[in-house]
Amino acid sequence: MARNEQTIIIKKVKKAGHAHHGGAWKIAYADFVTAMMAFFLLLWLISMTTPEQKKGLADYFAPPNVSESTSGAGGVMGGQAFAEDGAKIAVESTKDALTAPESSEAGPKMESRGGVAEIGGSDYDAVRASNVSLESRYNADYHAAAASIRQAWQSLPDITKIADNLLVRETETGLDIEIMDQEGRPMFPEGSKYPYEATRKAIAALAPILQKLSNQITISGHTAAGAVYDNPRYGAWDLSSDRANAVRAILGEFGLSDDRIRAVNGSATSEPLFPNDPYLAGNGRVQITVRYEAPPVPAGLKP
Repeated sequence: MARNEQTIIIKKVKKAGHAHHGGAWKIAYADFVTAMMAFFLLLWLISMTTPEQKKGLADYFAPPNVSESTSGAGGVMGGQAFAEDGAKIAVESTKDALTAPESSEAGPKMESRGGVAEIGGSDYDAVRASNVSLESRYNADYHAAAASIRQAWQSLPDITKIADNLLVRETETGLDIEIMDQEGRPMFPEGSKYPYEATRKAIAALAPILQKLSNQITISGHTAAGAVYDNPRYGAWDLSSDRANAVRAILGEFGLSDDRIRAVNGSATSEPLFPNDPYLAGNGRVQITVRYEAPPVPAGLKP
């Protein structure tokens, strides 16, 4: 071996692999990402819904056939709602707690009756007190009827798409039910007096509930401005009248007796729901109105 030659030494280091950590963290991370996606999707859906839609969702998940609140009027219904089978559903009442105990001592006799308590006062006060009692009874009945109508509509999956076209309003003078058009979603075919099938089902659901109310009903048809009619002898007045009468016929077919109808009329474009925009599609509607008026024949009277 020559002196200048050096011995080359090669050192090999063997590296041991790390132990397998498993894939549990991947599952946990995937669950976290899925939960975050669902959370942001929920936030987006909430921000896109209107207050009316949120109210409808809340009512949908509420217990069925129960009025959402009790009525303090203490009327005939006593804070009760109509069930689909016609029976009343009782709601917790606080009457007993508010009833004053009877006294064994007789008080002085009053010659005149009047006022809210019917003690003292004039005849005018007595009449006014009876009107207040009548309005309180109607208020309780109409509140229960409005709750029953909303529940009946929510139980029909076929009318989900037109839920925004159906409106029930409790006013100071009674109850208004609006079956109205919306842009791109009419309740009647253009120029036709016969409603779509979904509209017909929504109207039919009203009949048994309205039949339970003692007051008479007015049905009025309305059209939006700007419509063009092919027949010069058939216009907005004719169409609005025909649609109102078609609604009356459907209600009668499903249980509303003719003696509950006070009037059926067409108003064409004379009474827009949105006066600032008479061309808006929502002005085309059929309105069913029940008022706080004593019926000409007492309810339940039989020959």
